[in-house]
Amino acid sequence: MKNSKPVYFVIGGSAIIFVMALLILLVIDYRLVDLPFWLVLSLPFVLGVSAFFIFYIFVERFVNERLRIIYRSIRKGKFTNKEREHLPLTNDIFQKVEAETRAWAQEQSAQISRLKEQEKFRREFLGNLAHELKTPLFSIQGYILTLLDGGLEDEEVNRKFLEKASLSIDRMVNLLVDLDSITKMEISGLRLDMVDFDIKESVDKIFESLELKASEKNIQLLFSKDYSDVLVHGDQAKIEQVLLNLIANSIYYGNEGGTTKVRFFEMNDLVLIEISDDGPGIDQEHLPRLFERFYRVEKSRTRNEGGSGLGLAISKHIIEAHRQTLSVRSSVGLGSTFAFSLDKAGSRSERLVTSRGVKIR
Repeated sequence: MKNSKPVYFVIGGSAIIFVMALLILLVIDYRLVDLPFWLVLSLPFVLGVSAFFIFYIFVERFVNERLRIIYRSIRKGKFTNKEREHLPLTNDIFQKVEAETRAWAQEQSAQISRLKEQEKFRREFLGNLAHELKTPLFSIQGYILTLLDGGLEDEEVNRKFLEKASLSIDRMVNLLVDLDSITKMEISGLRLDMVDFDIKESVDKIFESLELKASEKNIQLLFSKDYSDVLVHGDQAKIEQVLLNLIANSIYYGNEGGTTKVRFFEMNDLVLIEISDDGPGIDQEHLPRLFERFYRVEKSRTRNEGGSGLGLAISKHIIEAHRQTLSVRSSVGLGSTFAFSLDKAGSRSERLVTSRGVKIR
């Protein structure tokens, strides 16, 4: 009990009672009746000691009752039998309660912030998903109603509208496939088939597959210079999916008559891949959220332009599964550059990892 601040108050109160009792007896002895000297000293002492134990018991019980209420609120675990029976009446216990209460309050505040962010993300996600599905659904509904209102008998109209309805259905299917893919990546992890391959050859194939779309906007697809073989180690199919997403985005959101360039830089055991465009660029405030599901820089942009809104989120998961990072830099009016790195061919052995880059075997 020594050196414990709460006990000082109990000792102080007991000392006051001792002094008051001693003074009263001295006054009685001097004014009224002679008292034995031993009685004048022993009686105040007994009263002081008795008061000390009485005060200590009541104060300790008072403090323990309130401390247990606080602990019930902030402790995650249950009390042990010893803790339930007694909390020592020392200065340390008050410091401990204060520290644990402060830590508990900070933890609760952080958890509330996280929950608010998650709730905001869920609302935005559900709203964006509904918006993405609403556009093709309303289109299909419009085509079917037109056919039912008499367009079905017109051979030119019925075929044209059925083809348009089919395109809207394809878009919904692609959206759901992408959503299913990214959900599986986040829950089950991403299985990679790691091989050595020529990424320049992969880019050539993607340039060829997107040539028609690029020609519609008169956009040039080219390398920044002539490259020989650029051999990397990764999952070829999934890296080509990333390249397709990034190059297709540069076409969808690029300027008429613009250019999309692909660059390769060798850095020790890594190869840096950059896809740049000279389009309208992206404001800095949007860059931190660019890889979120369905996030679009221009909210007014028609959903018919661009893909499902999941391409960048999927690309981010694929690159992270390769234990690398997908980044972006952009300036409004100058264009955007997306970049990621891969291991050089032969620098890593074949492995299986999750979408978070955790090794499976």
